[in-house]
Amino acid sequence: MEKLNEDEMWAIIGFIKVSQTRYATLKALEDNFLIPSEIAKKTNIRVTQISNSLHDLKEKNLVECKNEEASKGRIYQNTELGSAVLKILEK
Repeated sequence: MEKLNEDEMWAIIGFIKVSQTRYATLKALEDNFLIPSEIAKKTNIRVTQISNSLHDLKEKNLVECKNEEASKGRIYQNTELGSAVLKILEK
């Protein structure tokens, strides 16, 4: 897992807390690997919003796509960092 200093970790926590969609996406992937439409169904959030959230989370290394080359049916999962951040947020 990527090692972050305290300031970087708080910046990521703030990044998640300002967006209910990012938090819901991270939470939906807690123990799962899902495609965007499954996340949307699980969270009652539109697929377009989930896709934007996944893009943002991926840029911060909080989620990863397991099959980048697929044009449809991309499978996402939390990274170790994403799981660690989620545990902090759930305290």
